[in-house]
Amino acid sequence: MRHFFGLLLGVVVGAALLLGGGWASQEAVRGAAQSIDPAKDTRMLIALGVMAVVGLLLGLVLVGRVSPLATFVPSMALLAWTVVYVLDVSRAASLVPTGPSVQAELLQAGRGMLTLLSTGVYGLLGVALFLPVLMPSRWAGREREEEQEEEYEESLGF
Repeated sequence: MRHFFGLLLGVVVGAALLLGGGWASQEAVRGAAQSIDPAKDTRMLIALGVMAVVGLLLGLVLVGRVSPLATFVPSMALLAWTVVYVLDVSRAASLVPTGPSVQAELLQAGRGMLTLLSTGVYGLLGVALFLPVLMPSRWAGREREEEQEEEYEESLGF
């Protein structure tokens, strides 16, 4: 059951990294290009907050004792997209939401995703998210309270 919840958490982490990180990075680029003071622009403050939340979520998934599927799902998505980008840039760019029927915020997130993809940030995050999958302790469940008490009593000789 914990791996099922890890799978769901992995989908949430992947969506947060792609959509939230993409939108926030594009908004930060806009602010830097126009020399906007973040304290005076609410969109910049929201973008900084989204970056902080995405970073916090990423950190909690990396160091927390959750199912390794929570990091495996987004790492495979990011690494696969990076490999597609290396092999065929136009095909990787076609995976980004674009077109006149797409909402403006989603379109901006798509442009941010392309920026993060082309600069290699998604490849870096994909490798970082894949490393916890290699730790055997992440796959094993937690010991139950009764098992810990029995081991303690056996070590005392009872």
